[in-house]
Amino acid sequence: MGYLELTLAILKPNVAVNPVAIKFVKNLIITSNFKIVRSKRQKCKIKELQLFYEEHKDKFFYNRLITFMSSGPSELFILAKENAIQDWRKLLGPTKVYRTQFEEPNSLRGLFGQSDTRNAFHGSDSKESAEREMSIFFPEFNISDWFVSEEQFFVNGEIKFQEDKFIHVIQHT
Repeated sequence: MGYLELTLAILKPNVAVNPVAIKFVKNLIITSNFKIVRSKRQKCKIKELQLFYEEHKDKFFYNRLITFMSSGPSELFILAKENAIQDWRKLLGPTKVYRTQFEEPNSLRGLFGQSDTRNAFHGSDSKESAEREMSIFFPEFNISDWFVSEEQFFVNGEIKFQEDKFIHVIQHT
């Protein structure tokens, strides 16, 4: 595909209810040079979450995870950047919060994670996962079309940031 990589980023309900945390994370996203391709706040539907967490359906924590993730709104973003997947996951820190609080206390999960189920954030772990996950929460977003018709504007800096909507849009001249 192109120069940029896309990833799904989720601020889970325990973070999305905290305006100070949201502001901190959004600022970190911007200062880390991510471009926000899509942005929305929504309470995730059970069906979306069942599809999203399908690989965990036989695990002991599955119901707890679905219940938690549907308990309130989340902030969902499609982020673009070279190495977006790896860079976002580095900011998050390890999935296991207890370990993270000792090994990477200044990571986002180290700062805001409460438990392994309530680890505060999600980041896709591969391009394939990112594509699958984006299609669940942003079904109207066509990844191939974005790379063909929009990516070049993001690469060339022909975008502007709309802070109120927390999204980068193509700057039409």
